[in-house]
Amino acid sequence: MELFIKNEPIELGESAGKAAADLIRTTIANKGSANIILATGSSQFETLKQLIVEKDIDWSKVNMFHLDEYIGLPETSGASFRKYLKERFLSKVPALKAVYLVDGEADPVKECNRLSTIIEANPIDVALVGIGENGHLAFNDPPADFDTKEPFIIVDLDEACRKQQFNEGWFKSVDEVPKQAISMSISQICKSKHIICSVPDGRKAQAVRDCLEQPISNRYPASILQLHPSCSYYLDNSSSSLLSAQVDIKN
Repeated sequence: MELFIKNEPIELGESAGKAAADLIRTTIANKGSANIILATGSSQFETLKQLIVEKDIDWSKVNMFHLDEYIGLPETSGASFRKYLKERFLSKVPALKAVYLVDGEADPVKECNRLSTIIEANPIDVALVGIGENGHLAFNDPPADFDTKEPFIIVDLDEACRKQQFNEGWFKSVDEVPKQAISMSISQICKSKHIICSVPDGRKAQAVRDCLEQPISNRYPASILQLHPSCSYYLDNSSSSLLSAQVDIKN
């Protein structure tokens, strides 16, 4: 695990986006194509903004998956992650080789099966992820299922997760936040060859400390990334403010 601390979210996003671009370019050069995962939410604004302006990425050789989507939420909703990715990423880069979005309006079981079959045939090279205020990875809220081998699963969203979505402005009330979602599983995320985890903002500081410094536990879902052989954390001064002096920090 590598840890990079930047002054503020824009600098964090620039560094994370450049690192992701380098990995994508290298993967395409080595194997002719790249399979990537993109995350959504406010933590990814600056990282994606940097990624779309990176030069010399042949997007026609890139297959894209994303982490999760609310069950039953129409794509027209401002909180839809499909809408988010289409507006903030897909509309701003040349056409990709393939895009596999999670359809929250489809039958959830069938959609999990569909996506699981596709991703099992396309091992992930580069995954962009974040950490929730409750330490979740994708929508795997605590206590997360560390055991399932299914690539995509149906999950219940806990109160802390639903409050975060409301507080970030995606919904007009907590009651509007769906109670279930389709999420990429912990085991599937960890199969990614490289992971870049972007986590700005002081409201994530406790979760960052728990997931980086506590023993690995499904109570802190993102703590599982401590075991990953190629995971880079990109934090800012606020999100890293509770880390101990013993943590190995790069600039």
